[in-house]
Amino acid sequence: MYDRATSSMWSTLHGTPVVGPLVGKGIKLKRRSVVTTTWGEWKHLNPETTVLSLDTGHRRDYDEGVAYNSYFNTDELMFTVPGGDKRLLNKREVLAFRSSNGENATAIDTEFLKKNPVYSLNVGQDKIVTFTTASGASRAYYTDDISFKKWNQIDQLEDQDQSAWKLTESELINQTTNKRLKRYPSHQSFWFGWHAQFPETRLIK
Repeated sequence: MYDRATSSMWSTLHGTPVVGPLVGKGIKLKRRSVVTTTWGEWKHLNPETTVLSLDTGHRRDYDEGVAYNSYFNTDELMFTVPGGDKRLLNKREVLAFRSSNGENATAIDTEFLKKNPVYSLNVGQDKIVTFTTASGASRAYYTDDISFKKWNQIDQLEDQDQSAWKLTESELINQTTNKRLKRYPSHQSFWFGWHAQFPETRLIK
């Protein structure tokens, strides 16, 4: 990606400028969480959402799957990437993390997460839990040593003490004590792209 002010090019995974006048200025974007989900699931959890129209006024067809459908239907790449790792197919999607200090790159195969809709792990010193819906949408949160045992795969959770929690986009909320556990930065990525940027990454599959 590039910024319009200086046309510097940025690494989308590192959040830093890599080409142009902003390189070496000590600028780094804050990491945010991204979820890949269906419109139906998103609308259920976030009913006040507004959405951009596909009627953009431009001739390009923005319908689902049109722009890159043929590319997604193969495991071939448009360009060469350094290294490569055959533990997963190039375009297999992973849920990707780095710990709070920017290290300890970790990737979890999304097919693994579908089979393990509630999954706890450590990313460096960070203790987190992931929740994956029936459609495959995954979100991660700090746990504060709380263990979650039940989930309706939408927005209702239960911990080891049978306390009820609500899942939101920004945090988990205890329905009795109002204790809150913050969202942990994560996003889905193609395996080849994540591994090219972080070849030392841990893979869970």
